[in-house]
Amino acid sequence: MHGNVIRPHKVEEPKINNQNGTISYRQELGLLESVSIVIGKIIGSGIFRTPGPIMALTMCTSLFGLVWLIGGAVALLGAMCYAELVSMMPKSGGPYVYLKEAYHPIWAFLRGWAMFFVSETAAISAVALVFSEYLSALMGLIFNTVIPKYMVIIIALAAIWVLTAINCFGIHLSGIVQNVFSFLKIIAIGSIIGVSFVSGGRVSHFTDSFWPASFGWETLFAFGAALRYSFFAFSGWEGASYLADEVKNPDRNLPLSMLLGICGVLLLYFGANAAYIYQLPVDAVKSSKWVATDAMKAAIGGAGGILISFAVMLNTFGNVGTQILTKARGWQVMAADGLFFGILAPISKRYNTPNNSLIGQAIWASVLLVFAGIAKNSYEAIIDFFAANGAIFNIMTFYSIYILRKKYPDLPRPYRAWLYPYSMILIIAVYALYLVVTLITALEYSIIGILLTSSGLVYYYFKIRKKPSSA
Repeated sequence: MHGNVIRPHKVEEPKINNQNGTISYRQELGLLESVSIVIGKIIGSGIFRTPGPIMALTMCTSLFGLVWLIGGAVALLGAMCYAELVSMMPKSGGPYVYLKEAYHPIWAFLRGWAMFFVSETAAISAVALVFSEYLSALMGLIFNTVIPKYMVIIIALAAIWVLTAINCFGIHLSGIVQNVFSFLKIIAIGSIIGVSFVSGGRVSHFTDSFWPASFGWETLFAFGAALRYSFFAFSGWEGASYLADEVKNPDRNLPLSMLLGICGVLLLYFGANAAYIYQLPVDAVKSSKWVATDAMKAAIGGAGGILISFAVMLNTFGNVGTQILTKARGWQVMAADGLFFGILAPISKRYNTPNNSLIGQAIWASVLLVFAGIAKNSYEAIIDFFAANGAIFNIMTFYSIYILRKKYPDLPRPYRAWLYPYSMILIIAVYALYLVVTLITALEYSIIGILLTSSGLVYYYFKIRKKPSSA
């Protein structure tokens, strides 16, 4: 870990690793930037797009609220466990780092392979798609027209590539962008909450459809399927760990940024969902793709819908940038370790950014976006595609706490998992149950995601297996 801090306003020489002469990252991100990255990575499309699908599955306000409560609780519990890992090994790369230390390298490789080809790039595509959908909604409000679906896809592609280009010009510029967009996210969601509760609305919306019409296995599985979208809305809380090598005082700032960021997002999410229901009845929420726009239209008319559509566009645009910034570091670290495509390993000499990794990531995200555009419900299809994979590797990551305590008992741990081992057992049990329900309710998409992940075994066998470093 490099201790010197480069002044961001000066053009600096590339940072060099003294042991092997390779270029490495600069530590330019403080606690504020780290919290901004956590907030920016969590608040993307979820709170503006998933309430509709969640309500369509739960069909009542009680289960709707419980879905969001469980999603937030799991995120907070996960962060409390995860804090031990990030404080113990503050290295860029996210979950890949911990899996590589806890298990055989093939599991870290498969996690990275799944992240690249299934989950993480698909999440970039999903949020870019929502950005473009809200632009379509804005055009409809202003010009009474609808953007054709193929143009929605093209606009989403343009967002991915513009933000990829921005992230190629240094972490300082990216850090400023994260601060700005995180502030805008808070303002936008705060505006929804404030305006909704002072501009009409009905308390009866919370009670008219409070209980489900019937309760049985079908209701239970629908509830489990709804959790898929809630978990996605809260995903990204581990975002700052992908940039650990670029964070000042990482053993303190990384765990603290996760906890602060999640607590802030929890308050915003609960307030926003309450605002939606206060303004819209259950039937309106469940059929809405653009629930924030519809809620603001109900509160203050067309002008409110226009303003919030623009705000959501800014939010989702910023979230795409955050995801692009953080996730590219994972591919670069893997490639540098010899566990991924070597072309993604170099770091820019001028900007100290993983530009090859950024470009490769954008290419595959674009491919997934085009294919998702063929599906009837593109956004939901993208989430269903990677949900099972994400659950499997999350279970392995949390279990690595136990393995690493046995493997490295004397390694300093500034933070320890809260209520260990019960907290670890609980969150693993939750994800295991979630995995079962996902396989039942989204079997086709889950199988596609798992098969694509398994295809990495072919690459591993022929390209990596015989390397001494992976033995």
